[in-house]
Amino acid sequence: QAPLVESGGGSVQIGGSLRLSCAASGAAYRFYCMTWFRQAPGKEREGVAGNCNDGKARVADSVKGRFTISRDNTENTLHLQMNSLKPEDTAMYYCAATASRLIFISWAPTVYDLWGQGTQVTVSS
Repeated sequence: QAPLVESGGGSVQIGGSLRLSCAASGAAYRFYCMTWFRQAPGKEREGVAGNCNDGKARVADSVKGRFTISRDNTENTLHLQMNSLKPEDTAMYYCAATASRLIFISWAPTVYDLWGQGTQVTVSS
């Protein structure tokens, strides 16, 4: 089984909501920090929201106030609640994880050694 599996993507109208989930399987230490990234066609992968087991959290300015990250350690699941969706939120969303106890949640993809396959989010009028 893949260590990270995303779900919850889909097509939604402008202003709508989606809740993404990332199920982690395997030793818990491998998922100390988990972060959502997204990548739109022709654009670089960008960090959206991250969370570490020590309580650190970070949300990108572009989604602040609209997206909320949460984590259920009993089920090893990371969630991303996305509200007030805009067309510019359209992208493939990826869950990533690292066992490293990051000093701060990095938006650099190279920091994370585990990746899910991605789930597509499409926002249209």
